[in-house]
Amino acid sequence: MTDLKETPVPSTMRATVLIGHGGLDRLVYRDDVTTPSPGEREVLVRVGACGMNNTDINTRTGWYDTAVKTSLSEDLGLHGRDDDPASSWNQSSVTFPRIQGAAVVGSIIATGPEVDPTRVGQRVMVDPAVRDASLPKHAQISQYLGSERDGGFAEFVAVPDENAHVVDSHMSDAELATFPCSYDTAEEMLERAHLESGETIVITGAAGGVGTALIQLSLVRGARVVAIASPSKRERLLKLGAHEFVPRDVPDLQAAVEEKIGPRGAHVAADVVGGDMFDVLLKVLARAGRYATAGAIGGPETTIDLRDLIYKDLEMYGITNPTPETFARLVSLVQAGKLRPLLDASYPLAELAQAQAAMLKRTHVGKYVVTP
Repeated sequence: MTDLKETPVPSTMRATVLIGHGGLDRLVYRDDVTTPSPGEREVLVRVGACGMNNTDINTRTGWYDTAVKTSLSEDLGLHGRDDDPASSWNQSSVTFPRIQGAAVVGSIIATGPEVDPTRVGQRVMVDPAVRDASLPKHAQISQYLGSERDGGFAEFVAVPDENAHVVDSHMSDAELATFPCSYDTAEEMLERAHLESGETIVITGAAGGVGTALIQLSLVRGARVVAIASPSKRERLLKLGAHEFVPRDVPDLQAAVEEKIGPRGAHVAADVVGGDMFDVLLKVLARAGRYATAGAIGGPETTIDLRDLIYKDLEMYGITNPTPETFARLVSLVQAGKLRPLLDASYPLAELAQAQAAMLKRTHVGKYVVTP
């Protein structure tokens, strides 16, 4: 391991550790966690900030388990489940203790074998997806930061060298930490759905991390944006650039969307809500429309009228595996100043549980981050 002499790596570090599936009480703040050492083709990153995402809460509560049929409610997020969940996002078991946190920004302070030691000192934004290139293109993620391997809710994290992307930006670490996980997921949704300039996209959950990312990235592509969210988010989303806003709790959501764009007026639907939203989105899509989903906070199970899928020649995409090219493109957009960080609040590492409780209230627009 190659260290900067002026910044020695301590043997222990501060971290908030997940000790098992369950409620917020399963998050334990410690100051005696062993500092990781970078392995072969890995680097050690001093964490400047780590963004919070729904996947952190999903993993903690065991929501990914197929036994769960409900939405990720505030009560479930606070207290966990009564039974014994066992699955992660890819239906494998999560081992404990585990340090969560997928959206890492910081600086490289040490390198492992077969890594150029001149990387020490570089400011980086970390791609949270650790891939196996021997697998199919859209199924390459074998580990994810904060799930199958330790993440960034700590002072230090070891990541593969290729996952640490140099970032040159005037933004703070906390601002940059709003981008990984949410924005690469959103960009992958738009890439797979082939969103083009002049097309209309309907976005659900538009005030959350992925939703606000979808708005900004759709605008970069020159699309017309229809945002669906709670009424209290209207002005902030219109200010962000959405062309139309539809309250999610109107009596007839389909009619409300069609009032804005006409029947079958959407070319793309980008959905992170699921549940009852799903059928409505298929109905507002035009012929040859494209539906992409990367979340189901409104419920994992729904109904479908296959006539919409068949007779409108729709395409449907499930998104879990953003490609390396997608993350690299995201970093380029950030450096070019084409994306605006939506940092709603920053919490110290010791207050991660309180931060998740606040996040579960769904009153924010954009992202929460944690700083060591």
